[in-house]
Amino acid sequence: MITVRELGPDHWETWRDLRLAALAEAPEAFHSRLSDWLGAGEQEWRERLVAPGRYLVVDVDGRPAGQTVAVPPDPDGVADLISLWVAPHARGTGAAVALVEAVDERAAAWGAHTLALHVVLGNERAAAFYRRLGFTGRGVVDRPDGIHEVRMDRPVRRPAPRC
Repeated sequence: MITVRELGPDHWETWRDLRLAALAEAPEAFHSRLSDWLGAGEQEWRERLVAPGRYLVVDVDGRPAGQTVAVPPDPDGVADLISLWVAPHARGTGAAVALVEAVDERAAAWGAHTLALHVVLGNERAAAFYRRLGFTGRGVVDRPDGIHEVRMDRPVRRPAPRC
């Protein structure tokens, strides 16, 4: 069974454990580095979970298996999906799709019209996954830290009206 839940500051340990696992398992996929967060204490993790956005965790069979952040839209109506990661044992289960759908639902509730994300150049597995979900590339972004990314986006999917 796959479920997505939102975390707040009181669930900092769950977020910490998943984030450290993500940074260790896929260091090339994120701007943060494992060394940036290894020494972080409870207060730093709690503060992370009160920053703007919705912090989402996917559970597979009752076990935390992945995470992402839904960032509210900018003035142009573009919401962002950031830091998506699913543990290797949960890949291929639909956990990643569930996280993207949950971000899309939050973006729709916020009134966003576009959902955007960035994929580190060369991370073809992630780019292919997002393309399967309807995201298209919008060019390469060269970040000041030397990381090159492809910006991808798609229209926010509005839920069907309830009858």
